[in-house]
Amino acid sequence: MKPPALPRKPRNVVIGPDPYVPHHGDLTYAVRHYDLALDYRVPSNRLAGRARIAISPLQRLDRFALDLAGTLSVGKVLVDGARVRYAHRGDRLTITPARPLPTGADVTVEVQWSGNPRPTRGPWGEVGWEELTEGVLVAGQPDGAPTWFPCNDHPALKATYAIEATTDSPYVLVTNGALVGRTVRGSRTTWRYEQREPMSPYLASVQIGAYVTEELAAGPVPQRLHLPARLRRTALHDFARQPQMMELFTAAFGPYPFAAGYDVVVTDDPLEIPLESQGFSTFGANHCGGRRHDERLVAHELAHQWFGNAVGVASWQHIWLNEGFACYAEWLWAPYGGGESTDAAARRWHAALKRQPQDLVIADPGAADMFDDRVYKRGALTLHALRRLLGDQVFGELVQAWVAEHLQSVVTTEMFVEHARTYGGAPARTLLKAWLEQPTLPKLPARR
Repeated sequence: MKPPALPRKPRNVVIGPDPYVPHHGDLTYAVRHYDLALDYRVPSNRLAGRARIAISPLQRLDRFALDLAGTLSVGKVLVDGARVRYAHRGDRLTITPARPLPTGADVTVEVQWSGNPRPTRGPWGEVGWEELTEGVLVAGQPDGAPTWFPCNDHPALKATYAIEATTDSPYVLVTNGALVGRTVRGSRTTWRYEQREPMSPYLASVQIGAYVTEELAAGPVPQRLHLPARLRRTALHDFARQPQMMELFTAAFGPYPFAAGYDVVVTDDPLEIPLESQGFSTFGANHCGGRRHDERLVAHELAHQWFGNAVGVASWQHIWLNEGFACYAEWLWAPYGGGESTDAAARRWHAALKRQPQDLVIADPGAADMFDDRVYKRGALTLHALRRLLGDQVFGELVQAWVAEHLQSVVTTEMFVEHARTYGGAPARTLLKAWLEQPTLPKLPARR
């Protein structure tokens, strides 16, 4: 079988070790495709897996590494069908092929593993595979992907995926991509999904629960809601305007970027915050009170499908490009949902940020502060300031071109600054440099 093509190569991006998660990723090879076969037992939290990973060496390789949690046990590793030596120390699986792998070769690596997956604890709390009261969720951002499958865990290293997962029949399993098959054999059900657009490992996710499925919209972008039956009435009210958000964001950002549509999972457990995965988002029961109190978060997670998922970041220091756009999408939606105008939201948050410490550079906030709310809100304010400078029409053209030019690839802050310069010249570059690279909060420019 012909190996999948390499994902689109990022333009004008030099990919290096991620400065915020330097212990993950191996840049000596590219990944084309992950083919995962999983078997999971909900009552015992027992996972067994087989991964076939199509890679292409970027240099002659005597050895290479995958990221895989040390709490999982590796049973076998093969390279092009032959068993090879490996060492699994800490969260690093180092593989030594029988002969060096030549540059550009099509190579298949197979790893078999098993164990009781659990989240990893780090500077950002617990991330990765997490048991619910009844089921599972995976929150992979930024370094939780290796808690459940072997991967080259770097945000810039995108690949396509095929995921086949077998679990207990009473449960619904949602993962990335299009559902292409479902087979029930007594007490066990096998679900088969294909993620045909390239995806960063941290965006791969599995959600398992006692869910029912409701259709929110049949098209042009199919939208589905997977949730506990007890929450059906309140959740359907809370997410009822998501199809309108989809229309607004499609008009503002360009076509929805994933062919399989968009899914939302609502867990029966409360969650501190919702989380985005490629092609779907996950909310907790506490986000479904039936009064649309968290509707801004519905907009935020939907916007991540464009910003963060389709257009990813080359490293985590550029996270404002994900969160700033998603936060700004909340403000874009607000007037349509009966709230304040986008400009009023910007002015309100500008006043709030002026009262907070002026010690954060959002173009490079540092690992400890990458999820600081100031990165989100000041990122959104940066976009609004640029919009005021350029005017609505030019700003809209800039955003749509940004998405179209970097679809299914990764970007950096400097790339965005240069992109804006082509629309607004030196004033746009000067404005962005001040907002992104100086800790002191600038004034909002006058409306054009």
